[in-house]
Amino acid sequence: MKKYKEHVKKNIVCFILGPLFMILEASGEFILPFINANIINKGAANRDIPFIIQNGVIMLVIAIGMLATGVLGAFFAIRGAARAAAGVRRDVFAKIQTLSFSDIDRFSTGSLITRVTNDITQIQTFMQSLLRGFFRSPVMLIGALIMSFALSPDIAWVIFIVMPVLALATFLIIKTASPRYTVMQEHIDSLNTGVGESVTGIKVIKSFVREDFERKKFSKINNALMEKSIRALKVMILMQPVSALAVNVTTLAVVWTAGRQIMIGSMEVGTLTAFITYLSQVLTALNFLANIFLQGTRAAASDKRISEVLNTVPDITDENAKDYKIKSGSVEFKNVTFRYFKDAKKPVLDNISFKINSGETVGIIGSTGSGKTTLVSMIPRLYDADEGEVFVDGENVKGLLLSELRECVSVVLQKNTLFSGTIAENLRWGNEDAADGELEKVCRIACAHDFITSFPNGYNSEIGQGGTNLSGGQRQRLCIARALLKSPKIMIFDDSTSAVDTATDAEIRRGLGEKLPDITKIIIAQRISSVIDADRIIVLDDGKITGIGTHAELLKSCEAYREIYLSQTDDNDEEAV
Repeated sequence: MKKYKEHVKKNIVCFILGPLFMILEASGEFILPFINANIINKGAANRDIPFIIQNGVIMLVIAIGMLATGVLGAFFAIRGAARAAAGVRRDVFAKIQTLSFSDIDRFSTGSLITRVTNDITQIQTFMQSLLRGFFRSPVMLIGALIMSFALSPDIAWVIFIVMPVLALATFLIIKTASPRYTVMQEHIDSLNTGVGESVTGIKVIKSFVREDFERKKFSKINNALMEKSIRALKVMILMQPVSALAVNVTTLAVVWTAGRQIMIGSMEVGTLTAFITYLSQVLTALNFLANIFLQGTRAAASDKRISEVLNTVPDITDENAKDYKIKSGSVEFKNVTFRYFKDAKKPVLDNISFKINSGETVGIIGSTGSGKTTLVSMIPRLYDADEGEVFVDGENVKGLLLSELRECVSVVLQKNTLFSGTIAENLRWGNEDAADGELEKVCRIACAHDFITSFPNGYNSEIGQGGTNLSGGQRQRLCIARALLKSPKIMIFDDSTSAVDTATDAEIRRGLGEKLPDITKIIIAQRISSVIDADRIIVLDDGKITGIGTHAELLKSCEAYREIYLSQTDDNDEEAV
């Protein structure tokens, strides 16, 4: 409950006034039948019109008061629950931002979306019901019981027969439903993941004409969720008929017993009417409490899933980090080994060691799956090495503040991520205070200025979600410009010019070399032409370094590099190289 305590305190007025107004409304519930009984027994029996009018006015005033307090109680309950849920949602989202890549991989994106949305909505619904009914129902229950015994102690005992039966039925239903709700929420995760993949990859789906396949795949996931939902909810729907049966059987017993008393004159008709109303109130209150417990069962499953996120200790933290200002962009790897799956026998990176001096341009090349992206991901600590050490500016990255480390490293990923908004807004992710002149400067280096100014609104042109209204090369160049705007010490290009032509690629590299000579530049590439002019080139093969040197040196000393070079040139004669 600790995660809710802070948000309840912030909205304590709602959490006090909501139940208070609902208690006031419930108080009227058990007063009205008593007044109505007097009207029947005294006013109607004696044809006392003034008495009937007087008590009728009192009932009207109470009813209006109940209406006002009921509306206010519902308002504050909804307001308090919504605000508390919004606060928890902010906490969960903030926690997700601290998770490492491996943490996010463990949960899955679809599951995290479900937890931030559907699971917290379940908590909000339960909290709202709790504020509206948890205090109101006991007041109605106790008040109705007291009034029932006040009217006829001889008949009131009937109520105590049905209460344990109803409580036992509720307990069995809750016990059965609880694990089923957990399974249902997990299937909602799968649905969100499936829908997210299909919507994100809609272009690929259409280009391969796989709409029918995706529809079948979605139907399978959707049907699984439907079955699990029905399995969970069909237990819950038993509550209504069980309650109705209890009410009807108890009412029949009361009418049978009271009917005989009315015939012999020991009970009046108005008293029986009021007693049946109180009986209905008792069972309604019990039913409402049972429904709250049922909602609590589903909320408990969601709460457990929310707690899993909030209680996760990120793999990568600032623990033991010192406040150190990074001065240069030197990078060093010492005997680094890494596995995505810690129990895997074969590592993704195996005993990697090299050093990059500040201001150097270093290329990294290798076959697909050789570990290039994983290698550079360790510089800004997107992943941590299982063995060995990574240094930036001579300091172990595990001893640096994440904010300081990542502020000095700009990564242009292979997958370009842009957000809905203007071009200028996307660029200012690199520096939110950047002036228009700074935007133009970095865009010229990234060869993006010309195509931006060709748009009617220039830098204020709107970008669709994910940059869908831009070409792949345009997205890449905007991402390079955005990274440059950070003024980093180290720039990492993860195959980030793969969608531009070789001439533009060369122009970008020339601009980086001339305008930003002091920045350490690490270039991952598939094309040797992208790294041919680098100060040094690192060749990776199957997670191991097979060569380090200049282009000319590697052609002579590294077989793997020579094979890549020959595969990308028209001349297959080794004498030519």
